[in-house]
Amino acid sequence: MFAIIETGGKQYLVKKGEKLQVEKLAGEAGQTLKFEKVLFTSDGKTFQLGKPYVSGASVEAKVLKQGKGRKVEVLKYKAKSKYRRKIGHRQHFTEIQITKI
Repeated sequence: MFAIIETGGKQYLVKKGEKLQVEKLAGEAGQTLKFEKVLFTSDGKTFQLGKPYVSGASVEAKVLKQGKGRKVEVLKYKAKSKYRRKIGHRQHFTEIQITKI
């Protein structure tokens, strides 16, 4: 069984037991989250397609950890003017494990 959920402005294909990193969500490690924005569900034989969301469907997940991603470096440069700026950014994420669809 799998589903497509929407969180943090992105869509994720999830299966039971799968671990994934999503945009930062409120919650401590060990806490359970419930996703109500389910776009699609399937059990292999039948499927439900939402318009835009499947009514009555939800996905539950357990928060494993909160963290920061790899550093992304941004360089600004203008030729012939000695202008250079180097900026780094680390995006926050929440690692979750799907427990129930």
